[in-house]
Amino acid sequence: MTDTQGPPAWRAVAEWYRHYFAALVLRTVAQRGARDAAELVFRTFRRQHHARFLPGLRKLGLDGLPHAVAAASYHYLSNRIGGVSVEFMPESDRKAWVRFPPPRWVWPGVTIAAIPTEVSAAMLRGWQAHNGVSLGNPRLGFVCTGMTPDGQPGLEGYFLEHDRDLAPEDRLRFARHERAPAFDPALAPQLDPSEWPAERLAKAHRAYAMEYVRSALPELLQAFGPEAAVFLGSGAARLVGMQMYPEVAAALGGGFAPGPAGFARFMLALAAAQGDRAVAEPEGSAMVVRQEGWRLMEGVPESGPVLLAAWAALLEGAAAAHDPGLLLERTGLTWRLRSA
Repeated sequence: MTDTQGPPAWRAVAEWYRHYFAALVLRTVAQRGARDAAELVFRTFRRQHHARFLPGLRKLGLDGLPHAVAAASYHYLSNRIGGVSVEFMPESDRKAWVRFPPPRWVWPGVTIAAIPTEVSAAMLRGWQAHNGVSLGNPRLGFVCTGMTPDGQPGLEGYFLEHDRDLAPEDRLRFARHERAPAFDPALAPQLDPSEWPAERLAKAHRAYAMEYVRSALPELLQAFGPEAAVFLGSGAARLVGMQMYPEVAAALGGGFAPGPAGFARFMLALAAAQGDRAVAEPEGSAMVVRQEGWRLMEGVPESGPVLLAAWAALLEGAAAAHDPGLLLERTGLTWRLRSA
């Protein structure tokens, strides 16, 4: 296994995309306000829900459980696989808690201080509140008892099967006066270590983080249109590329000398760590890097020039941090790197 195809490199890619997703939300908050940011987060999580929830229940062997327990178990196991700290507390067949203690994985570091309440709630509206609908159980809802951006010690709440069918506005409600019971790991579902060895978990962690961007970029386009999607997406990406470059470059083995050749090596290493294939060749004093395919957006209908421009700005930002005199010229998935 090479340095770019092992757990340290996969973790670096996960951080790269985790920070990009957070930056997309924060840039939307800053440029368009909390309401539009909440719309983006709602759409992102609803898209993920439709793509992952029911297949994930079956894959994890949870589809035969009572619905409240199945929903909570899914959130516990799927997030644990993604490297997220989460707790599971069942009370009965009709009531089961989940809790995400701080630090919240989805909002790295101090970024959580800029997350409005309605943006945090939009995650729950997009996913947890829709579990009953997807399960065909109109009585299943989610009760949120705490959200970390509001200063409460974690995102927590419980899936509850009510005695009546729920109206759409009742599928998510808040009970801030309630508190989750203590977490007992012995009561939580477990992954079979023979089916989930360390290498598979590391790859799943990478895929989990990349999925946030895979879901968010198309919804950025659909919600706000192509011009805004490029403005918000590429603006966030460039900043993340600059901020994250030293950390990611070190995790990919380091030693990337200034100039086109050094950055071409970084691009090849990053592509391999993401699961993409790329090749580089000299062109006079410049370097040309060609990426064969775009695994992140494979199969996504909205994949095209707008989303590509937003995502490619990650490399523009990284190039600026690598060498301020480096110029990148891109056509599709081909970059020409030269010194100014």
